[in-house]
Amino acid sequence: MTDVIHTEPPRGHVRVVYLGPVSPHWEVYGDYGDRALIDEFRSRILARLVLLPRDDPQFRRNRERIVRDAERENISLEWDLGLPDSEF
Repeated sequence: MTDVIHTEPPRGHVRVVYLGPVSPHWEVYGDYGDRALIDEFRSRILARLVLLPRDDPQFRRNRERIVRDAERENISLEWDLGLPDSEF
């Protein structure tokens, strides 16, 4: 697998926040960037996470896919899982 290296600044920034064990589990915030790009990326993230709490084994696989998608789109990504930094 090749690494994607971007020399230009990110096209946008997205924060993915875990809301808790009761659905909806996730909220996605676009901090900056093209609104259409962020909205499209938000839709893809929520499609992968909509029914998954953070402790579900499928979450880990889907998080890795989201990270790769963000790298391809040159979007900086931040996760707030509601855990101390040492736990994830």
